[in-house]
Amino acid sequence: MRILSTDVYGGPNRFALFPCVLHVVDLEELEQWSTTRLGDAFIDGLVKALPTLADHGCSYGETGGFLRRMREGEGTWLGHVFEHAVLEVQHLAGHDVTFGKTRSTKNPGQYNVVFEIQDKDVGLEASRLALRLIHSLLPDELRKKYADREFNFERERDWFIRYTHKRELGPSTGSLVKAAEMRGIPWLRLNDQSLVQLGHGRYQQRMQATITSETRHIAVELSCDKEMSHKIFEDLGLPVPKQMTASSERETLRAAERVGFPVVVKPYNGNHGRGVCINLRNPEEVARGYEVASKVSKTVVVESYITGFDHRMLVVNGELVAAAKRVPGHVIGDGEHSIKDLIDIVNSDPRRGIGHEKVLTKIQLDHQVDELLAKKGYTLETVLPPDEIFYVRSTANLSTGGTAIDVTDVVHPDNRAMAVRAAKAIGLDVCGVDFLTDDISQSYQTNGGGICEINAAPGFRMHVSPAEGKSRDVGGAVMDMLFPPGAPSRIPIACITGTNGKTTTSRMLAHILKMAGTRWV
Repeated sequence: MRILSTDVYGGPNRFALFPCVLHVVDLEELEQWSTTRLGDAFIDGLVKALPTLADHGCSYGETGGFLRRMREGEGTWLGHVFEHAVLEVQHLAGHDVTFGKTRSTKNPGQYNVVFEIQDKDVGLEASRLALRLIHSLLPDELRKKYADREFNFERERDWFIRYTHKRELGPSTGSLVKAAEMRGIPWLRLNDQSLVQLGHGRYQQRMQATITSETRHIAVELSCDKEMSHKIFEDLGLPVPKQMTASSERETLRAAERVGFPVVVKPYNGNHGRGVCINLRNPEEVARGYEVASKVSKTVVVESYITGFDHRMLVVNGELVAAAKRVPGHVIGDGEHSIKDLIDIVNSDPRRGIGHEKVLTKIQLDHQVDELLAKKGYTLETVLPPDEIFYVRSTANLSTGGTAIDVTDVVHPDNRAMAVRAAKAIGLDVCGVDFLTDDISQSYQTNGGGICEINAAPGFRMHVSPAEGKSRDVGGAVMDMLFPPGAPSRIPIACITGTNGKTTTSRMLAHILKMAGTRWV
């Protein structure tokens, strides 16, 4: 069986109102082999590889209908089997696709196979895997001709799932796309990362992660300049720790003495908590902190250490839309398992993945874990007493294994106003304010606390999928900013095809739209 041609439809098409792929396949000599002739070994092998084929109701409109079709009477042909296998392979990777059709063409042995996709490259890769799977299950006399001798379905399946996950939009961009779809706003992915176009034509907006078309470049630069943003906040009377910058170990030690122990040492332009060392209480620890931070940035920031919980406050379009208390990655003793075993147990949570692929991130064993163990006099083999909490991270970033608790409804009005004012001072339309305080329900004016950082392109996953508390529609807040209710997001689109008269028709259509008041810009 060979794929003769492929057409990818990225939107509404002649087969369906959603993206699809059309393959023209040639069964060649397999046209003489229906599923009943291929026998139970082929069908059982296919079901073993793709167990949920048993749920397909094709042909009989009931669960198990497709398998019944393959086994009874003259059976069905491999073009039809290929259609169902492609859909099911996509299901293995979490894509919810159900539509498929197979129809014979005028050429004997050739079929049009149409199937639904969510992502073009994933759909095409799924069809390759499904075809190789079918070939591997053929009887010996056919397998020698068609099958790849090195093919191992379990290995190829796992690779395909990893490939699919790598191509998926991250939690932040995914929440924005979901919010756009709920509002009927069309969207288009422009690259393999997170650059997305929202809307059409003159109404379009673009987003890169959570940076929007309206985000000012100078505001992003200010947010990355920790010294300048700190000075702006200090001049405005906003709560900030004492801070100095340094570019050598000697300068860092001197800055720590002037600021006063304990201190925090962090990269000048770092993110995601990389290179941050907190609660450093002596020159030896500061020297080690400089060594870690200088690997991320040549210049480091030394600031006074503020106690309290780390809170991320998300401001969109001058309004606080979500707040989350972030807890550093940790394990809780049970009196039985070692710290290493407890980390493995935490990482086995299906919500945890590598990097930003899932709503939580797996805890990695690194130098920071070693340092925290040494401070406590523990090793990875230490068994913690029941209910003792051991923090394996000094910072609460989700990207290093932390968890988030939604606290939006309890933020004190003073703290809310403080976050909004900080975002406006920098000029960010979508802004993450990192605020340290023991209790965010109490005013910073009486309870203390301080802004430790401000972020452009803040992550949304802690608000969309908190470990505890209510999920917040932060993507919706961004969509309402870019496309206020009632604002247009689409333009008239016409497709003109044919043999003769296309140019005349195009000009007539352009004239009609022009007379109707439609503008190009």
